Amino acid sequence: MNNVIETMLNHRSVRKFKDEALTHEQIKTIVEAAQSASTSSFIQAYSIIGITDKEKKKKLAELAGNQSYVAENGHVFVFCADLHRHDVAAAMEGKDVSTSLESTEKFMVSLIDAALAAQNAALAAESMGLGICYIGGIRNQLPEVVELLKTPDRVLPLFAIVAGYPDQHTDIKPRVPFHHVYHENEYEQDLETYKQELEEYNNIISAYYQERTNNERSDTWTAQMIGMLDKKARLYMKEFVEGKKFDLK
Repeated sequence: MNNVIETMLNHRSVRKFKDEALTHEQIKTIVEAAQSASTSSFIQAYSIIGITDKEKKKKLAELAGNQSYVAENGHVFVFCADLHRHDVAAAMEGKDVSTSLESTEKFMVSLIDAALAAQNAALAAESMGLGICYIGGIRNQLPEVVELLKTPDRVLPLFAIVAGYPDQHTDIKPRVPFHHVYHENEYEQDLETYKQELEEYNNIISAYYQERTNNERSDTWTAQMIGMLDKKARLYMKEFVEGKKFDLK
């Protein structure tokens, strides 16, 4: 096993950081690593907004659900789906490509490109001895986030990555069974086997929480997921996304 794979397999979310800002060189390296990710047809449909202003970080933390580690870290990277530069490119070339830019396909491309770039950035940061945590909570109040970051039409903040020097030790959280993720030749059709593997995973997750919380918590993965999915959240998203001219056609 090489160092890259070891870094990947040792990933864990960090939510407490030392009061030490990342250097310009560290930030530049992480962004360049993100830019090295694969991109559909070279479209590069994403952008990254770095947050260094303390007041903006505090406001972003508030909008993300009062998560203190969004304000207290080494650096914040906000990843955005970005088709704005393609609007600019169209004007430079004297063309109207709005039908293409407002298609569901290009929306999906922008999301995928941003996610690929973000994972490269996360791996680069962790390889440098930094800890990271993805922050999806910025989508709780996207209109306010857009106003805070001054993003134009066709630019949509998706999530943030907070990075810095870890000030806590966190355990690696067990993932779903290998065969739930990797299907060979076709999707698994044996529902009873599928349920049995989920039950086994429930036991693993319950034991993980019991050990981590000294038996104060023992919830299973299926109960945790359904409890989360049962709550209606961010139902404004379709209308807001379309309002930012990512019309899903």
